Amino acid sequence: MFVKSLGVDGAELRPLDPWQAEEFFAHMERGREFIGQHIGFADKAKDLESARDLLQDYADKAAADTGRIFGIWLDDKLVGGVLFRVMDIPQGRAEVGCWLEPAATGKGLITRASRILIDWAICERGVHRVEWLVSSENAPSIAVARRLGMSRDGVLRSYFLHHGVRQDLEVWSVLAPEWES
Repeated sequence: MFVKSLGVDGAELRPLDPWQAEEFFAHMERGREFIGQHIGFADKAKDLESARDLLQDYADKAAADTGRIFGIWLDDKLVGGVLFRVMDIPQGRAEVGCWLEPAATGKGLITRASRILIDWAICERGVHRVEWLVSSENAPSIAVARRLGMSRDGVLRSYFLHHGVRQDLEVWSVLAPEWES
């Protein structure tokens, strides 16, 4: 297992594995309402078994080289995470996603962790395009995309249903030559 420091505040980025399902589920319980405002991720971990299944799905994706999931720990407490929801190495494309519980917001954790993922995808894996898909209502996530130097490619109007409400989906991206410069 690796641990990657996210800075001087003691925050760390670590792989999130199925054996950590209890800690992951407790984290989801603490942040479920906040996390679920804009994404369905928290809905997928509704109990311990489904939390373990979600982490196992990502372990299977990691084994197939089609996705990965990492937790963000602050003072040795899981407070959020980042992931490659999709990785298509032959096509040179990956999609980064994130979540965070409310107590950990405003510290730059998602931006710092996402930089590490994007840098690895582009510099180590040869990914050409990294995408960030976000509800138009999710201003904090859009701000992260901007801080990462991503460009807004467009808006897919009324693209998905979230908690009974149609949402627009913004597509943001950064290309390898832009990231390296």
